[in-house]
Amino acid sequence: MSEWRGIVGQGFRPSDFDRYARTISFMNWRPQFVVLHNTAAPKLADWHSVSGQDRMLNLANFYQNVQRWSAGPHLFVADDQIWVFTPLNIPGVHSPSWNSISWGVELVGDYEVEPFGASVRDNVVSALASLHSLLGLDPSSLRLHKEDPRTTHNCPGKNVVKADVIQRVLDRMAALTPGEHQLGATPT
Repeated sequence: MSEWRGIVGQGFRPSDFDRYARTISFMNWRPQFVVLHNTAAPKLADWHSVSGQDRMLNLANFYQNVQRWSAGPHLFVADDQIWVFTPLNIPGVHSPSWNSISWGVELVGDYEVEPFGASVRDNVVSALASLHSLLGLDPSSLRLHKEDPRTTHNCPGKNVVKADVIQRVLDRMAALTPGEHQLGATPT
């Protein structure tokens, strides 16, 4: 087992997440794209059965001691908050082919059977817009976990439509205050 990298374990509202993300320095690692996942378990209805802080600690225990991974996904996006799990400026563990080159974003729920409702969808769109804007990444580079050639299940589920998510992210990015890295911006 590799050394455990630790967690942030903080939940943010979308505007607070954007401010938080802009404080992160990317000196040693820069992701090339985002991979979208779903938790499947817990389902969205079960997510709030424990506090968010306890959920983060339980997930840390699961990834570190049960899975024996060095980290987990970067974000867990619920209906109420965007939870930062693995620090955004180090590689996480979430998709076999892409761990070293991508952020992993988990949608809380099982979107193979649950509807992809507005509360989680709007929070993930906001989080994705912040991440893409932060590093000047093109939202069309977004990948679904099921697109990883080393993945065998339909994650994040049939109810998450990639083209719709990308369009919503593009629309949201247009509304964000421009950061240091704007998509398609030319240096001055």
